[in-house]
Amino acid sequence: MKLLQFLTLSLPLLSISRLSSVKMSTYEKNSSSIAYVTIPDDASAKVLAHKIVTNKLAACVNILPGITSIYTWEGKVNEDSEVLMMIKTRTSRVEDLVKFVKESHPYSVAEVITVPIEAGNPPYLDWIQKTVPDKK
Repeated sequence: MKLLQFLTLSLPLLSISRLSSVKMSTYEKNSSSIAYVTIPDDASAKVLAHKIVTNKLAACVNILPGITSIYTWEGKVNEDSEVLMMIKTRTSRVEDLVKFVKESHPYSVAEVITVPIEAGNPPYLDWIQKTVPDKK
């Protein structure tokens, strides 16, 4: 009987102590961003993505093939197949990322647009912060 009483009293305490040892996220709202870049093909996207990650301008680049873009360029409506790159980085590095993409992109006017990340999976957001160095 004493063992049962001990377990009944101890198990909730063990659960509480486990919770207190879980590291809470230190993510600061909007300190990471997603950049969207369109590029003409998968091969170009992979080359650019490797350069971006190697230069620590992003933690991760997702390449989404098979998008169709309809847009006006030089007074004419165009429709083209493109690839979308979804780039996760620190907000403090967005300016460096935009500059790098503009210099490395095959288009004369590269699409690079960004949105801040307000919230998400805390370990993932912390990983972005640990992987991409803050701007010096």
